[in-house]
Amino acid sequence: MNEEYDVIVLGTGLTECILSGIMSVNGKKVLHMDRNPYYGGESASITPLEDLYRRFKIPGAPPTSMGRGRDWNVDLIPKFLMANGLMGLFEKRRFRKFLVYVANFDENDPRTFEGIDPKKTAMREVYKKFDLGQDVIDFTGHALALYRTDDYLDQPCCETINRIKLYSESLARYGKSPYLYPLYGLGELPQGFARLSAIYGGTYMLNKPIEEIIVQNGKVTGVKSEGEIARCKQLICDPSYVKDRVEKVGQVIRVICILNHPIRNTSDANSCQIIIPQNQVNRKSDIYVCMISSAHNVAAQGKYIAIASTTVETKEPEKEIRPALELLEPIEQKFVSISDLLVPKDLGTESQIFISRTYDATTHFETTCDDIKDIYKRMTGSEFDFEEMKRKKNDIYGED
Repeated sequence: MNEEYDVIVLGTGLTECILSGIMSVNGKKVLHMDRNPYYGGESASITPLEDLYRRFKIPGAPPTSMGRGRDWNVDLIPKFLMANGLMGLFEKRRFRKFLVYVANFDENDPRTFEGIDPKKTAMREVYKKFDLGQDVIDFTGHALALYRTDDYLDQPCCETINRIKLYSESLARYGKSPYLYPLYGLGELPQGFARLSAIYGGTYMLNKPIEEIIVQNGKVTGVKSEGEIARCKQLICDPSYVKDRVEKVGQVIRVICILNHPIRNTSDANSCQIIIPQNQVNRKSDIYVCMISSAHNVAAQGKYIAIASTTVETKEPEKEIRPALELLEPIEQKFVSISDLLVPKDLGTESQIFISRTYDATTHFETTCDDIKDIYKRMTGSEFDFEEMKRKKNDIYGED
C-alpha cells in the first residue's frame, strides 16, 4: 500500500478490469482494489444457487428439483460479446440488396457510397432508398445496429452502417451467432482481464475496505485503506466508490428467471437473445431477454436461465417487463431487481478521477465498450488502439 502508483483502480467490474489490463500493458504501475472478496462487482456471477436466494431474500432453500447449488453460476448483469454475422438468413430481395451495400461500404472509399453521403445523409433516407418496411427497420436498427431508441434515424448514417457491418462480420466469424459467451458465466471475464494486468505487473487486493479517496487542490493523490495510503496520479472506479461525484439518470429493472424449458419458438436453442423494439410495445426503450443454459455450465442439467431487462419508464416497472416474461412462461423462480443508472458528473480531467457508468439494460457489451474507450481517451488524450496494444504485448513476449 505505501507505494506510488500511476493508476489505482477501485472495483473489479468488467469495465474496471479491462481498463486495468490496458493500463498495465501500456507500462503503467497499477494497483487494483475491491471492497468485496470476489471479482466482478455488479457484473459478478453468483454461485452457488443458495447465495442467489439469499441475495434476493427469497425464503427457504432452492427446491431439490433445481439440482446441486454449485452447478449454478448466475449472472447479475447479462451481456453477450460481439464476436467481430446474416446473408443466408434473409430472403427478401430489398433487404439482401441493403446488406450487400453494407458489406461493401467503406467510409474511406467514395466509390462504395452509391450516391449516399455517410456524413450527411440520415439513416431514415438510407432505409427509404432501399424501400425497407417498418418491421425490417425496427429489426435492423435495434437487433443489428443495437440502438436503444429511434433517435439514430435522423442522424448521419455512417455510424449505423458501421454498426450493422460489425454485426455481419461478427456473424461470419463463427457462423451461428455474432455473440460470444464464456463458460461458467460472465464473472470469468473480469478475472481474465485481472490476470492480464497481473502478468504485466499489476497488483490486486480483494476484500480491501476503502476508507478515503484523497484529493488535494482538486486533484486525486491517493487512496486510504486500513490506515495506509497508496498514492497515485490517476484513479479509475465504479460509481459506488464516489457517490458524491455521480448522478442518477434513470433506472433499470432486471428479472432473473429459472426455467425448465427452452424459450418457445427458438428451435429449442440452448442460448438466445431476444430484443423487443420499443415501437412493438409502445415504449421509448427496448426490452431485452438473454437466455443461457446448462450447456454453458451456468445451470443444473436441463435448466435454463433467462434474464429480462429494460429501462424503467413508469412507476410500475414490473408491468413494463411483462411482454418479456410472457415469452418465458412457465417460470419456476423469479429474482427481481431495480437498480439506478449512474453517470459521472464531470469528465474527470481536472480531478483525474475517472468514473465508469453503471451497466444499462442492454444484453450486449457495445455500450460498455463505448464507456471503456471514452474513459481511456479522457485518461490518455488519445484514442484506444488495439493494434498498438498487441504490438506492445508482442514486444515483451514475442509473436503468438
